[in-house]
Amino acid sequence: MNRQVIFMKWLQFIWGLVIYSFGVYCTINAGIGAAPWDVFALGAADHLPIGYGAVVTIINIILVTIDWKMGERIGFGTIYDALLTGNFTDVWLRLNPLGKDHSIITGVIILVAGLFIASLGMYFAMSAGQGCGPKDALLLGVGKRLPKLPIGLIQIMIFAVALIAGALLGGPVGFGTVISVACSGTALQIVFNILHYEPRDTVHLDFFETVKVLKG
Repeated sequence: MNRQVIFMKWLQFIWGLVIYSFGVYCTINAGIGAAPWDVFALGAADHLPIGYGAVVTIINIILVTIDWKMGERIGFGTIYDALLTGNFTDVWLRLNPLGKDHSIITGVIILVAGLFIASLGMYFAMSAGQGCGPKDALLLGVGKRLPKLPIGLIQIMIFAVALIAGALLGGPVGFGTVISVACSGTALQIVFNILHYEPRDTVHLDFFETVKVLKG
């Protein structure tokens, strides 16, 4: 691997974040209850003098610490995700390309589409091998400790924990939240199966390995 490959992998990772953040925007824009991580972030934002994007950044930094404690590789991609994902989602929310005030049926379609779009973004980011994002690294860390469970089921378990914490903080739980919990892991598994991708097989460069390559 050389500098050019590293830079291309960075672009792939950031492109994955753009796609992922649009998927998150869709689940929020659907207006029928936020997805679990967003229930948590929006609930926490109600108790803090900062916005959604800043809360997501703080949550990601905490998750990076947990990932590091589990022995997961912390790379440039991990840092990019921690700092950019919430801000990218804020941009989509401000642009609001899908409009607002959807019917329930339209909201369901937008939310389910968002779950698949977010899963596609995760594929691009994770397969770049530049260090998973904080939430993805958490998924891998738990997955390695539960190797007999499908990665989609593990995703559902993690989402359930985030949902309970968010609900306790007063986050927006609704019909769409139920759909997210029930379908998020399935959407992830379907996308990864279609793309023939097993995330636990990806070898990631950590921060220091990447710096070494960049120095030549």
